[in-house]
Amino acid sequence: MNRFDQAKMLLRVKKIQKELQKQIITVEKGDGAVIVEITGEQKIKKIHIDPDFVDLDDINQLERWVEEAVKEAIQESQKVAAEKMQPMMGMLGNLGM
Repeated sequence: MNRFDQAKMLLRVKKIQKELQKQIITVEKGDGAVIVEITGEQKIKKIHIDPDFVDLDDINQLERWVEEAVKEAIQESQKVAAEKMQPMMGMLGNLGM
C-alpha cells in the first residue's frame, strides 16, 4: 500500500468515525418507561426514565428495563458501526491484511 492509499483510507476512517459520533440510536423499553440514547461509537448520550412508570414496590422491573435497553442499544450501535466499516474491511482484505 502506498502513502496515497494509506492517506485516502485514513480519511475514510475519520469520516466514518465522525458519522458514528453524530448517529444516535434510541432504544425504548417498558412502553416508554426507559429510553436510552447511544451514539454509533457506543457512547451513552442519555438515559430517560419516565417517573409515571416507576413503581417503587417493583424497582426490579425498572432495573430490568434499564439493563435491557442498554444492552440492546450497545448491540444496535455495534451493528451500525459494523455496517459502516464493511466497505473498509473489503479494502483491507484486498490489501492482504
